[in-house]
Amino acid sequence: MKFIKIFVLSMFTLTMVAQTADKSFAKKAPLTDSELKRWSHLDLEKDSIPGMSVDKAYAELLKNKKGTKVIVAVVDSGVDINQEDLKPFIWTNAKEIPNNGKDDDKNGFVDDVHGWNFLGNSNNENLEMTRLLKKPDDGTETYKQALADYTVKLADANELKENVDILLKADKAVRDELKKDNYTLSEIKDMPSVKFDLYDAKRIMLSYATQKGDSFHEDLQAYKDYVYDQLDYNLNKDFNPRKLVGDNPEDINDKKYGNNVVYSKDRKDSLHGTHVAGIIAQGRNNGIGGDGVADNVVIMPVRAVPNGDEYDKDIALAIRYAVDNGAKVINGSFGKDFSPHAQWVYDAIKYAASKDVLIVHAAGNDAKNIDTEPNFPTDDVDGKEIADNVLTVGALNYQYGEKVIATFSNYGKRNVDVYAPGVKIYATIPGNKYKYLQGTSMASPNAAGVAALIREYYPNLKAAQVKQILMKSGTPLDLEVLVDEKRIKIPFSEASISGKIVNAYNALKMAEEMSNSLKSNPKL
Repeated sequence: MKFIKIFVLSMFTLTMVAQTADKSFAKKAPLTDSELKRWSHLDLEKDSIPGMSVDKAYAELLKNKKGTKVIVAVVDSGVDINQEDLKPFIWTNAKEIPNNGKDDDKNGFVDDVHGWNFLGNSNNENLEMTRLLKKPDDGTETYKQALADYTVKLADANELKENVDILLKADKAVRDELKKDNYTLSEIKDMPSVKFDLYDAKRIMLSYATQKGDSFHEDLQAYKDYVYDQLDYNLNKDFNPRKLVGDNPEDINDKKYGNNVVYSKDRKDSLHGTHVAGIIAQGRNNGIGGDGVADNVVIMPVRAVPNGDEYDKDIALAIRYAVDNGAKVINGSFGKDFSPHAQWVYDAIKYAASKDVLIVHAAGNDAKNIDTEPNFPTDDVDGKEIADNVLTVGALNYQYGEKVIATFSNYGKRNVDVYAPGVKIYATIPGNKYKYLQGTSMASPNAAGVAALIREYYPNLKAAQVKQILMKSGTPLDLEVLVDEKRIKIPFSEASISGKIVNAYNALKMAEEMSNSLKSNPKL
């Protein structure tokens, strides 16, 4: 009841600052390179791009203001803590003496100077459905569904393998003929009339390179990795990588595992987590890379997400680790269709709620309605919300109009809370490099960055209040949008609970009003 009273006060300002956007905002010209690199920070009204109005918030609301430092935990594939644009913003456990082999702060983790790695030296993993099918058939609907899904995925992967193998064979033929690996599209075109056995190879690679553009070599490698990873690891019932970790994943009380190296053994395998961390915290206006959303945060890396499906145990313990070591916001850009130990994660979510920690979670990339199809983790159990501290985020495209929701983004009137930019997001990757990536994995840290801003400048607000601010202060869109793999049209207002996109400017204005209300009337 306390929060309801405060929220009513805040609505008076909100009605003035969050006007419904209409189709007149559609940007006619293509985005420039500079706009694309930071489109998520731009403003729909000013720039005709459905960003989060981050620049406007800094220019008009945060200028000359000083916030308190906030710890944001990134539960992910690991973070390259030496990345040039992230290194200054990595959390350090001041209570731990580095490399002395002792648990100085008695938190249960030895030498956890910058976070913890619950995967140890393991990286590649099964999907959860594969792990379920390794066990005897118990006759449950879960097992039957896992088997049905596995059968489809395996068939799809084998079909994709045929395609990628044709491309790889053609690529090798062209490389051998040109005697170079990094040949260009123009070099394919300029190949002379080739021998009969090279004709198909030239035709195939010319078509592929034309479609993919200058990055076709990189795209082909990524395509190969995606397909072969599924067959070699994700869907391979004979693959058992957990032995590298050394714990019993079926025992939540078996907690002495992992290590303090917060990135993968091969740093490139922590690309995902490094990118997510950069969206939140990479340096602003420093002339390198992109810009982070939050200006006074430190990133706590917690490695728990492999190349495959995460274990419920790792996620539950990762959340608890982040909470116990001071995180006020946790970003979770991961998810899966099956969760055999979901209760462990539910308990961890409720534990975070009890400690006033906000969890921002990606809605998933299956273009499905997660009100009717499973997506874990979730705060929705049997149709009821188990906690008030989880914000589930769908992904936006930079094109305003019917395609404003990313083609891959999950949606749901009951289980997606809000939308944030998630297509072509430019941020840090390992090795002092930068890259565009897309997914609800990118939308979630964009929203988490705004949540961190609120917690920086208005620390008296609780996690549940921050969640509600992000939902209520967003920009509503008055248009029909395409969703689902079937590309059906629905009103944008029906794609999430709020029917809105995250807006940092509006959120900070609302947060200030709510914060002042609390200060002037603590009994509210």
